[in-house]
Amino acid sequence: MTQTMTLDEKLSVGVKACSLLEAGDREGYTSLLRTIPMPPYLAKIMKDKMGSDFLIQGGYNLSEAEEEFGSNWLSA
Repeated sequence: MTQTMTLDEKLSVGVKACSLLEAGDREGYTSLLRTIPMPPYLAKIMKDKMGSDFLIQGGYNLSEAEEEFGSNWLSA
């Protein structure tokens, strides 16, 4: 799993992603945004509503959720 990022790193990735979107690269935008760690509370809601497979197959960075809930939180 990808390691967590500082707030400055998250903001930098967000700015780069927005630049891609402005250039018409929606796929690049989405892909880059998914490298930003999803907040644990949101990851838990997404797991409950969409399922673990959705998160895993979507390529989301779940490192902060894994740090908070443990490495097996998706299978629990």
